[in-house]
Amino acid sequence: MIAVVGHADVTTETLGLLETELTAVLERDTGDEPGVVRAGGGVAVAFGRAVHRAGRGLVVVIPTSGMVPALLPERDRVPIGELLLLARWVRLLTYDPADRDACVGADEEIVAGARRLVAVWDGSPSDGRDATAHLIAFARARGVPVEVLWPAGAARTGPRALPSRGGEARACRR
Repeated sequence: MIAVVGHADVTTETLGLLETELTAVLERDTGDEPGVVRAGGGVAVAFGRAVHRAGRGLVVVIPTSGMVPALLPERDRVPIGELLLLARWVRLLTYDPADRDACVGADEEIVAGARRLVAVWDGSPSDGRDATAHLIAFARARGVPVEVLWPAGAARTGPRALPSRGGEARACRR
């Protein structure tokens, strides 16, 4: 599977750029493995659309609490609804979507099972909100190849947003 991680606070314009770039990445890939993403908005939806456009299957990882789907944050319900419509498979994983550390743990589990990781990252370090740099290091430490995307013109909305630059990052908050 091809997993994706990335900053949760990219701009709407950046999501459009990412959809195009993610589609190109998937079309260049000679395999036909599905894409896998943790349910959420932003980069997850851009990836889901790109996977669908590239004719691949999509696995959406949904949080559960004791084998019952967990209540999702209200801001994510519409984007997750779109992801579920695009999904070929849904995977249930026990984690609390309101707990940053639990989200990072879920992302680590997804990345550990992937053949490849595509990371939407501006090169910034991980902090208390954004774990993208950590997830890239996690993937590399396990021998999972990482492809970093940060298209020209990409931007973030968060207070720590860096100017657009090429480089090698994913927020747990969605």
